[in-house]
Amino acid sequence: MKKVLTYGTFDLLHRGHIRLLKRAAQLGDHLTVGVSTDEFNAIKGKKAYTSYEDRKYILEAIRYVDEVIPENNWNQKIDDVKKHNIDLFVMGDDWTGQFDFLKEYCEVKYLSRTKGISTTKIKEDLEQKGLDKLR
Repeated sequence: MKKVLTYGTFDLLHRGHIRLLKRAAQLGDHLTVGVSTDEFNAIKGKKAYTSYEDRKYILEAIRYVDEVIPENNWNQKIDDVKKHNIDLFVMGDDWTGQFDFLKEYCEVKYLSRTKGISTTKIKEDLEQKGLDKLR
């Protein structure tokens, strides 16, 4: 069984996220997704619209995802690769080279991003339209 691992915040889930998850799943037999916790996002200076528990719940419902684990810090990746017997680590190509240190433990592959969509763009679009203030 070939096991694949990816990480992300997965806030405001969109087609780019689904495309990444689908392509990652197609590269192996089991996909584990590390999801940034709210506490880790705060350390990174990010704030997700959706809570960690809700993002985890949504990801667990996606057919491409076999397992969801919390991402608590930058330094856990080597331990996660070992603990979950990961064969392939996958990230978007905006991270190219950033995780090459994992090549000692597993294969590393960077996948192209989906053009025209990102959580940042969605948030910017909502802010421009004043929709970020709706309650």
